[in-house]
Amino acid sequence: MISASLYIIVCSAKNRIRRRLQRLREPRYLVGAIVGVAYMYFSFFARMRGARASIASGRRRSGRPPELPAFFVQAGGSLVALGLFALAALSWLLPFNSSMLEFSDAETDFLFTAPVSRRALLVHRLMRAQLGVIFTSLVTALVFPTARPNPVAWVVAVWVMLTTVRVYFTGVTLARGRLLLGDASVRPVAWAPVAVALAAVAIVGQSLVRTLVREQPSALGPAITAVHDALSSGAAAWVLWPFVAVSRPLFAQGGRPFAAAIAVALVVLTSLFAWVLHSDEALQEAAADAAARRAARGRARDKPAAHARATGLTLAPVGRPEFVFFWKNAVQMVRATTGVALLRYAVALTVIAVAASAAISSATQARGLAMTLCSLAIGVAGFSVVLGPQIVRNDLRSDLRHLDLLKAWPVASAAVMRGEMLAPGIALTGVAWLALTCAAILSAAGFPALSLSWRLSIAAAAVVIAPSLVFAQLLIQNAAAVLFPAWVPLGNERPRGVDALGQRLILLGGVLLSVALMMLPGTIAGGVIWFAFQRWVGPPILLPAALVCLSLVVLEILVCTELLAPLYERLDVLAVERAD
Repeated sequence: MISASLYIIVCSAKNRIRRRLQRLREPRYLVGAIVGVAYMYFSFFARMRGARASIASGRRRSGRPPELPAFFVQAGGSLVALGLFALAALSWLLPFNSSMLEFSDAETDFLFTAPVSRRALLVHRLMRAQLGVIFTSLVTALVFPTARPNPVAWVVAVWVMLTTVRVYFTGVTLARGRLLLGDASVRPVAWAPVAVALAAVAIVGQSLVRTLVREQPSALGPAITAVHDALSSGAAAWVLWPFVAVSRPLFAQGGRPFAAAIAVALVVLTSLFAWVLHSDEALQEAAADAAARRAARGRARDKPAAHARATGLTLAPVGRPEFVFFWKNAVQMVRATTGVALLRYAVALTVIAVAASAAISSATQARGLAMTLCSLAIGVAGFSVVLGPQIVRNDLRSDLRHLDLLKAWPVASAAVMRGEMLAPGIALTGVAWLALTCAAILSAAGFPALSLSWRLSIAAAAVVIAPSLVFAQLLIQNAAAVLFPAWVPLGNERPRGVDALGQRLILLGGVLLSVALMMLPGTIAGGVIWFAFQRWVGPPILLPAALVCLSLVVLEILVCTELLAPLYERLDVLAVERAD
């Protein structure tokens, strides 16, 4: 079975590469590939060469290879182990399943009917996953060039860690499947890992809380030291030993310590894989569920199913045609807001908002809960205004798949384009306004150097400018869908590959440049008002200046939708291309 798996892996990779190369005959794929390769080179390889040169320079000056800081080597393993432990605990709660169990249609038709054991199928899927894991390990070595003299050791350590995580996640998915089996004798054994995970969380959580309450660190360095002390002694150290063993090769210095650490990590990986092979009874059910989910995603992409779910939104029998599309997209947004979707957006929003708040706090040298919350609110507002239109796509970018139906409606083309932008624009503006309100309430702690008049004026101007930025981006995005429909992914489709990366970068650059040009007249007019009246009115003049800017942007949007209407009417259904 191993030789057959290797044959399938090689042939699949060869056919995928051939298909990608054949697509380069089309200009948009060729241009996208050139831009994507250039971006990867200047982002990763050029920086890696600079890092290598600085490391070599430091080595020549000191006469010995540079080493990682002792503090980082000591506490880094504990922090990574804690992160792996948190991921392992959350994997029992999050409604996600392992991709290792998502067999393709060909694998289901040929391998499941062949005289192949379930354990051999698991080995086959693990081997198929190695290309992605190895590629990810290589990318981490390029993105995060370390001061280690041998980068191969870093790649091997990351490969072992990622493979261990993937195998563990597969075991969790199979264990969930065993809990649903009808055999009563299997369920007690399947509940054992859940009980062990709960006990481990209780032990580690108690140790962390006790140490942090006792130490009460006031800065990041003492907090990391306290966490390391809590995890390296007592029962928590025994609970976290497998996770520390997996993360230790990342920080091992020297050949012999690395060899010893990687050997222990491989023992942990082998033990987890043995657990997965022992849980193979639920493989058939897990693979069937994965196939059903894949088929459902395909049906939803081609023809989204209607769900009878009350939304509380009622369409008036008469009114402007723009509100028809607003109602449709708003209902679609409410019905698509499931727990998984909220979790996906919440994680990304939290990460970016926390990063922004940390940057603001560091720049202003401020401390305290109020300042942190103020910075977090500013980060949420910035994310909603700048990146929100890139993410919320229930507008013409999603409705291009129904272009034949839209063009059959007796509605003016300009009204269609304006109506498609209303729902996502109002939703993103509402989120930004809520975040800006919270930031304004906490602005006294966040920006104590500014007077009340300045804080309120800036907040009011930001509230006015936010919808102009949101709707300007939405206009450019929908205009791109009309002008270049083949370049715009439909709905939540995410084409993969270097050429797709280049196409997204080109679209992003075009959107940012177009938005800057749209905002330029309003910015100039607002600036003139500011310089003319600031001496007599003071900070409150920011609000009239922002209103003038908003008015000009609204006028531009109305004019652009009228100009794009003939292009929308001539748009051919065959010009819309779906992802592979």
